[in-house]
Amino acid sequence: MPKLPGLQTFLSYQSTWLRGDLVAGITVAAYLIPQCMAYGELAGVQPIAGLWAILVPLFLYTFLGSSRQLSVGPESGTALLTAATIAPLTMDGNYAGLASLLALMVGIICLMGYVLRLGYLANLLSKPILIGYMTGVSLLMMVGQLSNITNLSLTTTAIGSIILELISKWQQIHLPTLFLALSVLCLMYCLQRFAPQVPAPLLAVLLATSAVAVGHLDQAGIRIIGDIPAGLPSLVLPAVSIDHVQSLIIAALGIAVVGYADNVLTARAFASRNGYQIDANQELLALGCCNLGNGLMQGFPISSSGSRTALGESLGSKTQLFSLVSLVVVILVLLFLRPVLALFPKAALGSIVIYAASRLIAIPEFVRLYRFRLSEFLLALATSLGVLFTSITTGVLVAMLLSLLEFLIRLVNPTDTVLEKSVVTTTIEEDSTSLLPLHIPGLIVYSYNAPLFFANADNFKCRLTAALETTESTIHWLVINAEAIGEVDITAIEMLTDLYEELTQQGIRFSWVAVKPGVLLGFQRAGFVELLGADQFFPTMMAVRASYRQPNKCNDTHSTRPNLS
Repeated sequence: MPKLPGLQTFLSYQSTWLRGDLVAGITVAAYLIPQCMAYGELAGVQPIAGLWAILVPLFLYTFLGSSRQLSVGPESGTALLTAATIAPLTMDGNYAGLASLLALMVGIICLMGYVLRLGYLANLLSKPILIGYMTGVSLLMMVGQLSNITNLSLTTTAIGSIILELISKWQQIHLPTLFLALSVLCLMYCLQRFAPQVPAPLLAVLLATSAVAVGHLDQAGIRIIGDIPAGLPSLVLPAVSIDHVQSLIIAALGIAVVGYADNVLTARAFASRNGYQIDANQELLALGCCNLGNGLMQGFPISSSGSRTALGESLGSKTQLFSLVSLVVVILVLLFLRPVLALFPKAALGSIVIYAASRLIAIPEFVRLYRFRLSEFLLALATSLGVLFTSITTGVLVAMLLSLLEFLIRLVNPTDTVLEKSVVTTTIEEDSTSLLPLHIPGLIVYSYNAPLFFANADNFKCRLTAALETTESTIHWLVINAEAIGEVDITAIEMLTDLYEELTQQGIRFSWVAVKPGVLLGFQRAGFVELLGADQFFPTMMAVRASYRQPNKCNDTHSTRPNLS
């Protein structure tokens, strides 16, 4: 039976949390109402569908999610992926139905991942990949709103073509629309700078709506949302056809992976700040149920919102009660404040999307990556360019492949260390290290910081050979420090066997220290322990030194320089 982490939290609820949850819930609702309508517009459905798409996730995640502070619902990345996926398939005009079908498929994929316990796969997307991906998506979001803030009908979708078309049509820009959009944008940035506790998007849109109502700006060419359907969404099973499923399956898989990775990483970040743990597999269940529910309630794919989560935490949210409070506020708005929502100007909604997107571009993170390691900076940059200049789905796949490629590169070409006069000793039984001065003439200790397998076996031998050949002292004894070698395969063992024979011909003793039990078992099954002798495997460097002091162990080994092939 699935766990209900939210219910368990409510059963131990503390009264001191109530004020923070109430304030956070009301404020987050004020923020998400215009934001989710803008994301509905971004996803290509009616803006009201953005509010419908928040209802089921707010309720289900409250009980199923393992994060006490994560805000789930419509967000920019999945909204943009939805639009990019469905736009080419809407020849029959069934856009909303396809969006719901896509959400249904994303939910099923997440639930399958939960059943198969695939939560650990979130670790495949490294931090540089996510930084680059979100930057690329953010820039696409901003460019995609140029039509709303200029009142131009832009016919292209590629980022370069949009900019060129905008330049060619600059004389047709509707100046009142542009002025309104820029005013809303400036107001939100000013509030962010000087009054960060104020729900800037709500205040900005309400002021823009008041300007439309008082000045009848809709009659001056400023586009508004228009009539909003009454009531709440109803249960509707999306029309399913084999052709639609085949067309959407790759995109649904990409949205599920990206949405889940963002969900888990955001949840983990806030959990570490507040002293609790996230269950990665439980997050698959929660996200799957939320998307499944949206697919049945006229919604579209959703994930988590970092901005709403951060806002809630800053206002004192302690549990998912703040999500239930937000849910009640949104329902009240849908039932009684529709005429106000109908006057929302699309230019203001476009400004909200640009505002939210700009906050996702983490320039300091790129600088940090550059200072840390150039390869990780280039990885983030390549991901951004892949998202910008290919399709969104291709960008997602590029991100996944780059993550795996980076992982393989680190395994194939890891760091290593050659120690001659002092080594770090670690026992197998104890997870502790200490620097042990060890002055043994002719002893070399070599550390290789990766599992040994077919892809890096030659790399291990070449680097060890180079290290021995460049060592200034005369070598009698080579000890491999296996602390970081957690796995070994038969290809690597065959390489080690050849290496042993070459070392023996050169008169160099070949030993191992701190070999993990699983690796030692593999050595035994392959006959490598029998080849070297069990006495050449030591638990610690203390045991190595004790062996050196024994007579006829290594003092009689003749001096030589290695000449390994």
